[in-house]
Amino acid sequence: MKKATSLSELGFDAGDASSGFFRPVSGDSSTPTSQHHRRRLTKVSVIGAGNVGMAIAQTILTRDLADEIALVDAVPDKLRGEMLDLQHAAAFLPRTRLVSGTDMSVTRGSDLVIVTAGARQIQGETRLDLLQRNVALFRKIVPPLAEQSHDALLLVVSNPVDVLTYVAWKLSGFPASRVIGSGTNLDSSRFRLGRAGVQGVAEMELTEEEAKRLRRSAKTIWENCQLLGL
Repeated sequence: MKKATSLSELGFDAGDASSGFFRPVSGDSSTPTSQHHRRRLTKVSVIGAGNVGMAIAQTILTRDLADEIALVDAVPDKLRGEMLDLQHAAAFLPRTRLVSGTDMSVTRGSDLVIVTAGARQIQGETRLDLLQRNVALFRKIVPPLAEQSHDALLLVVSNPVDVLTYVAWKLSGFPASRVIGSGTNLDSSRFRLGRAGVQGVAEMELTEEEAKRLRRSAKTIWENCQLLGL
């Protein structure tokens, strides 16, 4: 089967990016449950053992969110060192099985696959300039991930996140409801922290929603910002 080699072949129209990315997902009948009655994930795989990937893996481990964590990275020595750190921490925590590897076979049967792998951004390079290199990387990792875990939820954290989430959806063949991106969560967190410092309040007292187009910076919708509920 011929693989897509460009965004246009994947059906991506940069001119219609905002309308394409922010359509509501229909048929979502999920309801929130309490922490004590939440569904426990059987297996979570983290792709990329960089700072973000390891922060995610450590959080899943310390909060006892999965029975098994699989960690994948292309650099064996780095992967070995990061895995040792997790194993040392696991000795003092509820038992979670830890596995790692440089290929996608260790992710087999995952309930959730979190992709943090991506090319490093060069100084002066925009996130859109970075896009083609990361599309090439996603062509290598997403199809094998989908093959190993047919029913998984795929969460994309790599940048530029909105476009790569779309690319992951097209390459995986998964329903749109099972391929999501981290969106503007990090932008929102940074914004809240900055506002909290300027206004002299705790960060948790601030709420806001942001919308982001495919450009170099996010746009804050000030009408949706609140301070102490006001």
